[in-house]
Amino acid sequence: MDTRIIVLIFLALTQACGRSGRTKKTETRYDPTWESLDSRPLPTWFDEAKVGIFVSLGLFSVPSFGDEWFWEYWQKEKRPKYVQYMKDNYKPDFTYADFAADFTAEFHDADAWAELFAASGAKYIVYITKHHGGFCNWPTNVSFNWNSMQVGPKRDLVGEITQALKSKTDLHLGLYHSLFEWFNPLYLQDKANNYTTTRFAKEKAIPELYELVNNYKPDIVWSDGEWEAPDTYWGSKEFLAWLYNDSPVKDTVVTNDRWGKGDACHHGGYWTCSDRYNPGVLQPRKWENSMTIDKESWAFRREAVLDDYLTMDEIIAILVETVSCGGNLLINVGGTKYGTISPIYEERLRQMGQWLKVNGEAIYASKPWLAQNDTVTPGVWYTQRAGIVYAIVLNWPQPGQLHLGSALPTNGTQVSLVGYTGSFSWQHASPKGISITIPPITVNEMPCQWGWVFALTKMV
Repeated sequence: MDTRIIVLIFLALTQACGRSGRTKKTETRYDPTWESLDSRPLPTWFDEAKVGIFVSLGLFSVPSFGDEWFWEYWQKEKRPKYVQYMKDNYKPDFTYADFAADFTAEFHDADAWAELFAASGAKYIVYITKHHGGFCNWPTNVSFNWNSMQVGPKRDLVGEITQALKSKTDLHLGLYHSLFEWFNPLYLQDKANNYTTTRFAKEKAIPELYELVNNYKPDIVWSDGEWEAPDTYWGSKEFLAWLYNDSPVKDTVVTNDRWGKGDACHHGGYWTCSDRYNPGVLQPRKWENSMTIDKESWAFRREAVLDDYLTMDEIIAILVETVSCGGNLLINVGGTKYGTISPIYEERLRQMGQWLKVNGEAIYASKPWLAQNDTVTPGVWYTQRAGIVYAIVLNWPQPGQLHLGSALPTNGTQVSLVGYTGSFSWQHASPKGISITIPPITVNEMPCQWGWVFALTKMV
């Protein structure tokens, strides 16, 4: 056939397809208003992930005493234990900036960190880029000589963890960024002017966010330090509109709710509301429980004792309660000034990974069930996935009978223990629910040490 005829036939067919009603997909664009921004659907990966690791590493890792708010508590609030600590250990004219020389991070191995995070069973991390002291863990153009490339480690810490995660794992990268800075002169001037001037926001805070997104392409932008000033001062809505419309991560990025005074628990991609937020009931919007293994601090503390750390029983309990109520768990570890993660944090993360390796089917991509916790037996939380209801039991039933008041069986219901090959008989409980008979199970047959998961099929 003549080539010209083939071309004419092709053109005729494509024109006919164009007339058949197929139209070009219109891309949704978001306006810099909360009504528009809050209407953006949350990328599905975040709800399915369920578990994240928060990484606290910064200049506060050098004193590693008391809290990550060390500078504020020592210099501004003059809390006695911080003042005494400095008096006992440092010369009188020592400043917080002097800590930078000791922030060496000489043993920091981003590949090893990435391996640990993957082994924990987490699906994303949130890494501190800048806390309220203003020290940046990347070579930013708007914080000369107060970043990890210019002083201290002389390394791009954010870049290293980004590269390790993206090359070694399938974990999503999240970046934490504090909007305000305790002692930045530009911020203090804007604050003194009742935020009628915006030099700090426009020249420092927001340019940093654009840098982080363009340079590292995170899937989470985790904002903090917003509570003193309204979002109109920060320019948050304009930044979010760019992030959702035109940024290199516009289709995958997730944001939290800390974008201005009064916004937390009201606006944003998902809610964090407050630190260690764990409402215990189903929420109307996707939420996250950001909490710490060290009960007292987000930063690594040299003075911490064993009782200051959550046990695995406590961690699993918080995890299942959070997921049952529709939340994600963001569990924090604090890094040392040497760039390492202490063994107690590593142990907790690896044990969590062992539990999730067995019981992950009840956690990842699960949805809240009709009931979140049981009405009869305490310490039982529910999830559901693919037609299966999971009853996560925090206390092993004694003397071998588990009564679930919220679970209503049918004649076709089957019961199994995730990770165990044996079968379980059951009967209808009175006045309602299901009574499951637990046979003797030897120690080496138990699928896990904490939080046992019963899978129930064909429930009412």
